[in-house]
Amino acid sequence: MSVIDLAKDQMRLRAFDGALTERLVQNPAAHGLGRLPKTVKPDATVNSICGFCGTGCSLKIHLKDGEAVNLSAQTDYPVNIGMACPKGWESLTPLAAKNRATMPLLRNEQGTQEPVSWERAMQVFVRKFKSTFDEHGSGAAAFLSTGQIVTEEMAFLGALAKLGMGILHGDGNTRQCMATAAVAYKQSFGFDAPPFSYQDFEESDVLIFVGANPCIAHPIMWQRVMLNQRRPEIIVVDPRKTETAMAATTHLPIAPKSDLTLFYGIAARLIQLELIDREYIRAHTEDFASFEVFLESHSLKRAAELSGIAYGELDRIARLIGSGKRVSFWWTMGVNQSYEGTRLAQSLINLALMTGNIGKPGTGANSITGQCNAMGSRMFSFTTSLPALRDFEKAEDRAEVAEILKIPVERFPTENSFAYNEIIDAIDRGEIKALWMVATNAGHSWINQKRFRAIRDKLDFFVVQDMYGDTETAQIADLVLPAAGWGEKDGVFINSERRIGVTRKVRKAPGQALSDFNIFRLIAHHWGCGDLFKDWQSPEAVFRILGQLSKGRPCDFSGVSGYDFLDSHGGVQWPLPDGIETFEPERRLFEDGKFYHPNSKARFLYDAPRPMPEPPDAAYPFILLTGRGTSSQWHTQTRTGTSDVLRKLYPQSPYVEINPTDAKRLRIAPEELIQVASRRGEVTVKAVILGSLQPGQVFMPMHYPETNQLTLDSFDPHSKEPSYKACAVKIIKS
Repeated sequence: MSVIDLAKDQMRLRAFDGALTERLVQNPAAHGLGRLPKTVKPDATVNSICGFCGTGCSLKIHLKDGEAVNLSAQTDYPVNIGMACPKGWESLTPLAAKNRATMPLLRNEQGTQEPVSWERAMQVFVRKFKSTFDEHGSGAAAFLSTGQIVTEEMAFLGALAKLGMGILHGDGNTRQCMATAAVAYKQSFGFDAPPFSYQDFEESDVLIFVGANPCIAHPIMWQRVMLNQRRPEIIVVDPRKTETAMAATTHLPIAPKSDLTLFYGIAARLIQLELIDREYIRAHTEDFASFEVFLESHSLKRAAELSGIAYGELDRIARLIGSGKRVSFWWTMGVNQSYEGTRLAQSLINLALMTGNIGKPGTGANSITGQCNAMGSRMFSFTTSLPALRDFEKAEDRAEVAEILKIPVERFPTENSFAYNEIIDAIDRGEIKALWMVATNAGHSWINQKRFRAIRDKLDFFVVQDMYGDTETAQIADLVLPAAGWGEKDGVFINSERRIGVTRKVRKAPGQALSDFNIFRLIAHHWGCGDLFKDWQSPEAVFRILGQLSKGRPCDFSGVSGYDFLDSHGGVQWPLPDGIETFEPERRLFEDGKFYHPNSKARFLYDAPRPMPEPPDAAYPFILLTGRGTSSQWHTQTRTGTSDVLRKLYPQSPYVEINPTDAKRLRIAPEELIQVASRRGEVTVKAVILGSLQPGQVFMPMHYPETNQLTLDSFDPHSKEPSYKACAVKIIKS
């Protein structure tokens, strides 16, 4: 990059952001530490929420000369109480990776990406998107965001794209993991409201984990289970004998996708035995009578037949659920990522409601979040809803948000965005011509990956904004914008138990990489809509605006004055309305039996189970299951793959787990290279022979790009979440 280019950037940017200009001239002394508490000294420590999973652990970052050099787990934070998983211990390492994106990259006429100035990148970005609008209309552009950036950045992206630029369609990659839970809660409770506190792990008599493997996916949560002194029964419902199933008191190895029938059968048995709380049902729920009628066509006997679990064992579980003990239900992606995931999640909610296991210690129907800020994305990203789950289609909601933001209501879209899969379909149809993707790697993670790569060619302009310039997605972009990562910016994450915690800037970003927040400010300036966001001067300023937007809503946190307040209280679970002076550090919802529907009652929701979209057959006789591999891997490995320590803790090559009976029949030896094929593709992987799988099943971790070359793009009709967990495959010996 030439001195002339840098000078141009300086002149343009100084008018609206001096700090950003100093960053672009690469003056290390100007980077500072961000907005740290006044008591923090350059060689002291600062607390910051981890940027990996949705647990929301607090790490103590150790500083030297004002920059992070090491970390340890914070001992008095109510989430992790001094613990950290391998990813947490290594969370600083990815910031120093050699493959960090440090300058904007623009694809030239020869088809290669070359470094350009921010000035040039912004000129092309604005020109391409505006020409798309001029030629095809506002519906011809879209953005796809993430659960990985801070809440303030999510809000800024959505507001900028929809209210500033006029982009109609936008969604987040939380559609891939948490949409099912969000829709299930909204339909059942009237709001996307996970009811639990992590303290419930320690206070349950019976914990039922469905499609969840917290030993691997959320190890700190599993440690909280291990702190339970009530000698709990731990039941794991999963086709595989996972690490969590091995540690449980009971494992129910159900046939894949028989779970909805299983839980309807248990519900029917509870009614038959009269082990339900009819007084709670009468006072706090509606539609139970019709649910009872629906369950007349379901039975525990049928559940046993379809699930493969003995009737007597299921009867024992039903009696345990209805025993009056503290029962909690926990689920993750094995439920969410299903073609009937919403109703499956609600089958667990129904069991909690009909036995009164909600709103009390050690109870609840509890969805565990995947990404570090999926809850922030669900609440404040301006994607498929206005902030705090208001509705784009309601004039009163648009007017309320417009007044708080001081943005003309005429700039608000009056219709809802396409969901993620609908955006992909619209690209395939040629309706969407420009796509802006922020902090997500769809070239690896999106279901039926080959289709995504094929439709990329139908885009006129594709922008990727990321920490790394060599992800599968960045490599096929027309423009790459280099972004700061966790530890290089300020903001808040909202974890699985609704806890808002601060993550801090403790390092400068490399080269000319900018925080996503400052990239959005830069785009707003060049687009010509910067005046709309004149009050959005810093992440903390936006945090206070979001507090105003939350006021009077179920997620109200208007009583949180700012980042220092969060630091001093060990994070805060919403709700915390203005005027509340004292509150417990760990709180659950619905203790008063009041839900968020207009009549304050929860609803029973259900549908008949549907067949698996692609069951095994003679041509493709195996069921492919997918999930997390080890606690040291994360998603597409763009961060964990940069750590020498973490890479030593998991296999470097993609693999498939096979039952010993199947391996013997097919004469497959351990670590033999074989092909796994679906109707969408064929991949070469190593064979791992394990008795944790039932015959006829194979398992591949989600972390390798080969896996999503096989998966089937089917979706839940309510949440539009992809069904990653089961499709038909065959095995071919090399």
